[in-house]
Amino acid sequence: MTIEFFMPMNPPTVTHQEQKTGIRNGKPFRYDPPELKAARSKLTAHLAKHVPARKLDGALGLKTTWLFPCGESHQPGEYRITKPDTDNLQKLLKDCMTAVGFWKDDAQVAVESVQKRWNDVPGIYITVTELSNGCE
Repeated sequence: MTIEFFMPMNPPTVTHQEQKTGIRNGKPFRYDPPELKAARSKLTAHLAKHVPARKLDGALGLKTTWLFPCGESHQPGEYRITKPDTDNLQKLLKDCMTAVGFWKDDAQVAVESVQKRWNDVPGIYITVTELSNGCE
């Protein structure tokens, strides 16, 4: 099974790496600052529209293209080579995809392709594919 969709939005630039640490009853704990909570909510709301009828099984491939608004200094299709890093963007996205029920665990993602580009129409293209267990 393959699921492919586009989520039109200004992609969040805050990432999972921006969690904060606090102290409660003398013990450290991690929490999401308001900007990260907002990004997580935004992604979760957009992803919820595309959740498959059943959780995807086994090994998965995930292909993602993050499209950020061009502004005046970039051309559509040009690679974005500034922060946030692709691995940090992906971590938040996969956590949200797990939360809404695309799969049981994001550890199932065995093959991954990600790119960041500037574009006139911002958003995120996502393709998730169930992979066979054989050698390909």
